[in-house]
Amino acid sequence: MKHFKLTNETTTNIFGVTLYRIELTIDCKWGKVGDKGGFVEKESNLDDAWVSGNALVSGNALVYGDAWVYGDAWVYGNAQVSGY
Repeated sequence: MKHFKLTNETTTNIFGVTLYRIELTIDCKWGKVGDKGGFVEKESNLDDAWVSGNALVSGNALVYGDAWVYGDAWVYGNAQVSGY
């Protein structure tokens, strides 16, 4: 079960790709229902992890395994971020 959804709030990265702000759909270790996160291009960019602030995840990049990307970080291309 996904712990987030894509919202209608968008931004565009330097490559011209539209990214969507995420929002928690359940209370979990990342926060409470309704808390907003950062931006992802697609749901498959995030798996059991969290993106917050103005952080951006796009392309085939994957944030997973309890990782937390935050601030103004950019994760893109084929990058993978995992772990604590």
